[in-house]
Parts: sequence; C-alpha cells; structure tokens
Amino acid sequence: MTAFFVTYTTNSGRKRELTIQADSPASARRELRRRGILANTLVRKESIAPTGETFDFRNLIEGGISIREKALFASKLSALVDAGVPILRSLDLMRTQQRSTLFRKALTSMTREVNQGESLGNSMRRWPQVFDNLTIALVEAGEAGGVLDETLKRLAILLEDNAKLQNQIKGALGYPITVLVIAIAVFLGMTVFLIPTFSTIFDQLGAKLPLFTQMMLDLSKLLRSSFSFFLVGGIGIGAYMFSRYYATPTGRRSVDSFSLKIPLFGDLIQKTATAQFCRTLSCLSKAGVPILMSLEIVRDITSNTLIGDAISSSRNDVSEGVPLSAALEVKKVFPDMAISMMAIGEETGEMDAMLSKVADFYEDEVAATVKAMTSMLEPVMIVLVGVIVGSVLLAMYLPMFSVFEHIR
Repeated sequence: MTAFFVTYTTNSGRKRELTIQADSPASARRELRRRGILANTLVRKESIAPTGETFDFRNLIEGGISIREKALFASKLSALVDAGVPILRSLDLMRTQQRSTLFRKALTSMTREVNQGESLGNSMRRWPQVFDNLTIALVEAGEAGGVLDETLKRLAILLEDNAKLQNQIKGALGYPITVLVIAIAVFLGMTVFLIPTFSTIFDQLGAKLPLFTQMMLDLSKLLRSSFSFFLVGGIGIGAYMFSRYYATPTGRRSVDSFSLKIPLFGDLIQKTATAQFCRTLSCLSKAGVPILMSLEIVRDITSNTLIGDAISSSRNDVSEGVPLSAALEVKKVFPDMAISMMAIGEETGEMDAMLSKVADFYEDEVAATVKAMTSMLEPVMIVLVGVIVGSVLLAMYLPMFSVFEHIR
C-alpha cells in the first residue's frame, strides 16, 4: 500500500488536504470517487517533488449532502443510541433509510470499519463530502465523554438552526430577485410581442407618435433584431466571467466584502453570521472541543470569506493568549453588543451560556429583519411591476389622443 496526498476544494470553497492508502494511482482514483471527493491533485506522499498525476473528476455525478439531511441523520442516530440500539445496528438501519447513494456508501463503509474496531469519529473522517468537521468533532467529543446520544441530539438541533438561518437568508434575497425577474420577463414579453401589433395600427392611421411611444417602438425593434442575440451572449459571458472571478480568493473576498456593505442585506448577513458563529461555538464548547479547534471549525462553516478570515486571524491571537472577545473586537466583523456579551461571558466564566444567549438574540433579530424586509419589499415590488406594465400600456395609448385629433 502506498500513501497518496490529495488536495480538494469543499462546497464552501475551502482548500482541504487528505491522505489515503492505495495500491496505485488508479486505486486512489476509485477510492476518491467512492467517497465523492472532487480532487484537485494526487501526489505520492513519499515523492520529494510534486510530480504526481493531476486530475479532475469533472464527471462526478454524486453531489454533496445538505445540512437538513445531516440534521435528520444525527437526530435519528441519537434516538437509536438513546434507545439502547447497538451502534452497528443503528448504522445499518440508517443505511437502509438513506436515499442518497453517497450517504449509503459512507454508512456501509462506516459500519464495516466500526465493526473492525474503528471509532465512529475516525470512520467519518474518511468521508469529508458527507460529514464536515463540525459533525466529526462533536461525534468524537461524544464518544470520548460517553455521551454520544446527547451530543448527536445537540448536533441535530445545531444543524437545524443553521439550515433555518440559511433558508431565511435565501428567502429574504430570493423574493425580490424572483419578482424582479418576473417583472423583466413581462416587460420584454410586452415589448417584443405586444408593441409590434400597435405599431402596425399606428402606421395605418398615420398619426404623429409621442416621443415616449416612439422610444418604446425603437426599443421593440432593437430587441427583435440581431442585437438581442449579442445582448444575451454578453449577459452570459458576463455571468461566466463573474463566476470565474468569484472562484478566485481575491474575487470572493471582494464580493463578500461588498455584500456586507449593501443596505439592509449587509446587516442581515452580519446578524446571520453572528448567530451562526455564537450557536456553533457554544455547542462545540459545551461538548468539550478545544477552543482553537472550535474556531477552526466555525471558520470552515462560515460562508462569508471576510468573516472567515477574521475568525482565522482571531484564532491565531487566541493561541497567543489574547481573549477571544478582544481578538474579534479588532476585526470589526461582528456587532459591538455581541462582542461585549462575549467579554462578559469570559469574565464570569459562563462563556457557553452567554454565547447561547447571543445566538438566541440574533436569531430573533434575523427573523424580525426578514419579516420587516418582506413586508417592505412586497409593496415596492408590486409598484415596480405596475410601473413596468403601466409604462408599456401608456406608450401604446398615448397616440390615441393624436388619432382622435386627426379624425376630427
């Protein structure tokens, strides 16, 4: 068996490393495919220079596992363990209930490895596309403390809370975007298909067209010409270039930094990140996970690169003896109230409870902000659609007055 060094990128864009044992590069490829890992490089670990084979699994069809699937897995496994079902039997039952092929493969492999004496946490580490560092750390802490059922239950609640926060963000961002897309589609449909019909009528009547109507007619002709193909192509190229730019560390950092400055939405993103940070750190701390490892895990699950960099930098400060609240205060990525409550928790020795209270507060803030934004955006979107449709109709009916004058 030969050790192979593998680098890959997680769903959140983080670079990760993995060492696997295989007889040959081909065997290593098969093992990676089985685990659902999209590898960037594959190098023999004993090689002095990185001259190993590089490949991409572009045809990998098995996607990652959603947070809700992980939460459901943790909840069911917790109930089985709490009921006294042996861990091997529990894993086998969970395997038969999984719809995801990748998840079933992982559970099959885990059952075999645990049966051979491997710990559950170590067997999970071999499936990074199924189990993230947060899940693995809590499972290992539960195994070490003999409270695996409680830890799994806590993990399920934490994952559900994270999924709820993500859905709230998607809902707040998705509603205006959906309505805007519909409004643009209605406008284009009326401009391309409705206006030409009126244009023929106006030509037959010989009426003098108002400036606004003439502009709409010119726009209709432009959209029905070959220009529309160049426009669609330009939009497609622009979207592709943006995705390529966002895939780079500099591009992602710039976009994430800009997103925090967007009115209303930037504040919502910050509150969501604060709630997720505090809830996850509190859960890890209660489970007995070391603070430096906890900060590394929290950094990995943070979707905003700017906030993730701040947590990583704070982790370095904490390793040198700086209090967490003081390290985060310098970074200016979390609200002052959250930092102050963290400082109080450090002073009183109740950091876990204080982080939980901060998470509760900002989760309520996120829910209230999303509700307020939705209530505010609904009439705005309705007015926007009305203005778009009304503009087209107005352009079509304005010439009627000239027609009536011409008839007189």
